[in-house]
Amino acid sequence: SAKDMKHRLGFLLQKSDSCDYSSSQGKKDKASSSQRVSQEEVRKWADSLENLIHHDRGLAAFRAFLKSEYSEENIEFWVSCEDYKKTKSPAKLSPKARKIYDEFISVQATKEVNLDSCTREKTSHNMLEPTLSCFDEAQRKIFTLMEKDSYRRFLKSPYYLDLVSPPGAGCGPENCKRSHTHTLDCNSNIISQCA
Repeated sequence: SAKDMKHRLGFLLQKSDSCDYSSSQGKKDKASSSQRVSQEEVRKWADSLENLIHHDRGLAAFRAFLKSEYSEENIEFWVSCEDYKKTKSPAKLSPKARKIYDEFISVQATKEVNLDSCTREKTSHNMLEPTLSCFDEAQRKIFTLMEKDSYRRFLKSPYYLDLVSPPGAGCGPENCKRSHTHTLDCNSNIISQCA
């Protein structure tokens, strides 16, 4: 049932210690990631999809929500495009572009995103000579689609509402006063527990 799912999934706020961080930067990230996200920060996610997906925890929460709806391909495409735009080596552009195209844009794509035929054609044409901006139009369309559809559903979902409600408020049908722990493991799986 929806209540069971809400209780099981709870919400994220604290990263698992089982993540493997090898660099000193990773250790710094680990230390900062174990801190809880403030309610003020979580409320900012409701201001715009951009605020949500530019915050690590917000992105993880949105991804988990989309995964629960079997529609994570849109955010995965958006993230892949962001990563692609950071490519420094011109020699890596073409293979990275091809991988993104084959995974998300191609009609035979394993995680095909919902694009109109004009945008799909233009993106296909851009593949002849890939540049850092070859996915920009497709990425904008998918962002707009998420903004108008899944983002609005996310804001009404337990994935978001549990984060903005006071601690313990979402802890079972009796609304118990026990503490409610929300964690996110290394694979963006949400773990919720009543203490």
